[in-house]
Amino acid sequence: METALAVLIAVFFAVSIYLLLSKHVIRILLGVAILGNGVNLLIFTSGRLTREIPPIIPDDLAVSVIPTANPLPQALVLTAIVISFS
Repeated sequence: METALAVLIAVFFAVSIYLLLSKHVIRILLGVAILGNGVNLLIFTSGRLTREIPPIIPDDLAVSVIPTANPLPQALVLTAIVISFS
């Protein structure tokens, strides 16, 4: 899963750089949009890709015993998506 996402991120960055080097305004705008999506995907995958394990720590423990997903990259990506809509 991680290798497929790494390849997808590389494709996003390659396509966006190609479009940003163009002289047409529409291609440049598409390149900026694809670059934003690539950065969001990069931040999202920098967190852990575990499934169905929420980062909830029981009351009797100080830290979680099992590896969980990091909520900070998810919050950053969600904030970036909301800002990009405005």
